[in-house]
Amino acid sequence: MRLLAAAALAIAAPAAAQVGAVRLNGVGFAPGAPKRAIVETTATRPLAWQVTGADGRVLLRGRTVPYGRDAASGRSLHRADFSALRRPGNGLVVKVGDSTSPRFAIAAHPYAALARDALAYFYHNRAGTAIEARLVGERWARPAAHTREYATCVSGKDTRSNDWPNCGYAMDVTGGWYDAGDHGKYVVNGGIATWTLLNLYERLPTRFGDNSLRVPEANNGTSDLLDEARNEVEFLLKMQVPEGRRMRLPVDQPDASKPLRFSEVEIGGMAHHKVADRNWTALPMRPDRDREERVLHPPSTAATLNLAAVAAQCARIWRTIDAGFARRCAEAADRAWAAAERNGAIYFVSDFTGSGNYGDSDLTDERFWAAAELYATTRDARYLAVLQGSSFLQQSAREPGWPSVSALGLVSLALTDTPLRAEARQRIIAAADGWTRERDRTGFAIPYAGTRFAWGSNSNLLNRAMLIALAYDWTREPRYRAAVVDVMDYLLGRNPVGRSYVSGYGTDPMRAPHHRFWAAGIDPAYPPPPPGVVSGGPNNGGSRTDGVEGMAADCAPMACWSDNARAFALNEVAINWNAPLAWVAAWLDATEPAA
Repeated sequence: MRLLAAAALAIAAPAAAQVGAVRLNGVGFAPGAPKRAIVETTATRPLAWQVTGADGRVLLRGRTVPYGRDAASGRSLHRADFSALRRPGNGLVVKVGDSTSPRFAIAAHPYAALARDALAYFYHNRAGTAIEARLVGERWARPAAHTREYATCVSGKDTRSNDWPNCGYAMDVTGGWYDAGDHGKYVVNGGIATWTLLNLYERLPTRFGDNSLRVPEANNGTSDLLDEARNEVEFLLKMQVPEGRRMRLPVDQPDASKPLRFSEVEIGGMAHHKVADRNWTALPMRPDRDREERVLHPPSTAATLNLAAVAAQCARIWRTIDAGFARRCAEAADRAWAAAERNGAIYFVSDFTGSGNYGDSDLTDERFWAAAELYATTRDARYLAVLQGSSFLQQSAREPGWPSVSALGLVSLALTDTPLRAEARQRIIAAADGWTRERDRTGFAIPYAGTRFAWGSNSNLLNRAMLIALAYDWTREPRYRAAVVDVMDYLLGRNPVGRSYVSGYGTDPMRAPHHRFWAAGIDPAYPPPPPGVVSGGPNNGGSRTDGVEGMAADCAPMACWSDNARAFALNEVAINWNAPLAWVAAWLDATEPAA
């Protein structure tokens, strides 16, 4: 009997061989922040863990909490919580059995540098501007490109044989930011990215003052964050059609798979959807070497409402900073709103090669967002009536994204003194509650419990984190801030691939994004990404690039990622992804808890 009992105990006892990787945030933690590691193990009982310092001394001990099999990652997992360790130090590791985590630090303000680098992304990707070595370093400097960008409308047959007429005019659309891995500039993606930077200013107006960022406008007496955002606002204003223009467009035809019928409409005040290369450029391609013709794509209601929203936000922010610019923005917002009311169902359905489409068949959220920004700025009863008649005030907020922007309107209403502020906050807090609860339903403890990881999944998490952060601002409930920390932990190494999705930060960081200039992964004559660039992340959807090196065809949803410059559906970078990274990093730095 004793032999049988001993054998049973030996089988039940956790063995070192059962422990795999120990995943955590390789940047580190603020002293008073929650601290968690995820342990990959098939053990069914708690395992002993310890945190040791650089000198090998044990600083804290504990036992893991088994989670079990995690569908999203395809791993069996335990969690180790070492939040009780608050003493600053470098070179720390978590040990479980024979497995050791990457080294990390406990120090004040671990995200201050990341916030600045994440914002530097936008200067790096300016169009029409030389990127100066004195600001970014020699390896990332490049000549100005697309400096006098006068473009006319694309015309002729698209890939579905719809025959598009030329608009008959050209516009100066110089400036702005390149959108992602290509050289296109898109109003609907520029809209949410610009709003996010401007909202960061509204939330933390003194955080990025003059001379805080490395931008050419430093030392002009204005917030460097506003200087950077204004670069894109000016471009968005240039995309607005002059009054009196008419064009043949498809009206109320959201289904791009069907042949289109064209009608003549008045397009004055609308915004062109994008300007981009007529054909896809090679990879890699420094922007000033791009010889493709630049073409405007037709106006759309979605782009027009994006312009109305951001221009109204601009008018509100610059009112006391630059009154003339604020008036320009206010006039553009009014014109865009009127044009969208006149042409409320002009969907972006053209399908030409050379750039992404960013088509959207549901415009109710864009209309709500634009009305919210206009109301927050003007208090005009017309916009209040639109908001009160919308379902978005009666349901939990949705995570923001370029095709789903209603939450942006809720945030602006929640941050301004309007009769809708309390209601908007309730909708955001309700969403934060649901997302925070999802952490307990996923092994890697992130506020997303699904098994569908879409293109740009990392930005989906960051946009959730942004709304959860606001819920913390209004309630001061620690669980909300902890959920935001969990998102950053995941991005910086606490994930099943054991990599940081942010260049230059965390555990074995991303090095080969899909980007035409940061293309060292394809041609060593080109530079790698600068620090602070976030990858789109895991994508197990139908648009995933199959057969890329380093990724199994049957990958678990959260593990469908490869650091591969040609894997555009997995490792592209974009303005609307880096904007919430900057927002979340800056917010964490500004709200750091006491040690």
